[in-house]
Amino acid sequence: MNARRQRGVALILVIWVIALMSVLLGSFALIARTENLESRHLFDGTTARFAAQAGIERAVYELRNPDPATRWVGDGRPYEFDFDNARIRVELTDESGKIDINTVGDTLLQSLFASVGVDPDQAVALSDAIQDWREPGDIPRPHGAKINEYKAAGLPYGPRNAPFQTVSEVQQVLGMNYDLYIKIEPAITIYAGGASPNPAYAPLEALLALPGMTPDLAQQIIAARQQIMPGQAGAGQPGGSGLTLPDGTPIVANGGGNTYTIKSRATLANGASTLLDASVRLGGVGAAGRPYTVLRWRDDEQSR
Repeated sequence: MNARRQRGVALILVIWVIALMSVLLGSFALIARTENLESRHLFDGTTARFAAQAGIERAVYELRNPDPATRWVGDGRPYEFDFDNARIRVELTDESGKIDINTVGDTLLQSLFASVGVDPDQAVALSDAIQDWREPGDIPRPHGAKINEYKAAGLPYGPRNAPFQTVSEVQQVLGMNYDLYIKIEPAITIYAGGASPNPAYAPLEALLALPGMTPDLAQQIIAARQQIMPGQAGAGQPGGSGLTLPDGTPIVANGGGNTYTIKSRATLANGASTLLDASVRLGGVGAAGRPYTVLRWRDDEQSR
């Protein structure tokens, strides 16, 4: 009887050991699978990132192409090509086509905010606040904001009283919020230097801020200018493209700057992709200088 009871206890112990080993083996298998998936995701992300970076390098090369007939154009049109096992899509925007928040005046700033649905009074206040941020002194514009207005709003900082150092800095301006910033961000820059954007390269958001512009006309301008290829008759000649602003001013496709925003998305065969968004200035310092200088760099890795 005792021997039979001992055999029963031993059988139960064996069953428990087998169950425990099964759990351990299952856990190890799950961990191994998870680590394999993580390593695969990391590998795909790294591969896509370097492929997207190759897109940035290709864009710089094409922008420096001395042949105007094949040089890439910075008006937002997409360029696609294969690199290794990835499909690369590159979009270029000449920064001269954007609104420079360090040099723009009242009219265009107010028009920019009106184009994204801001009411006139708020548009005037935001325009004055932006100009107060970048200008020296402590006396605000009629609807603007200097240090006292920021303190009254409970903010622990005041205006820089100097030019904006980054585009995202505009979010700190009194009256600005993130949702509004997202709407105007594609249209603004600190690298153009002009009083108004060059419509030959302006993105939709910047075109809509121009006096008299309508969404339909802006879309027509973008579609028409992207059909004009480099080197084509009329391209780069005043009025040669037949494109005009609402006031009749011809859109001239030359006279761009040397600073560009480049968006390069690499997509692998399995669907993994990475987007690089960079602002670069062409040219280096001296004969041995680099072909470009990175002014801003943003990674936006996406999973499958």
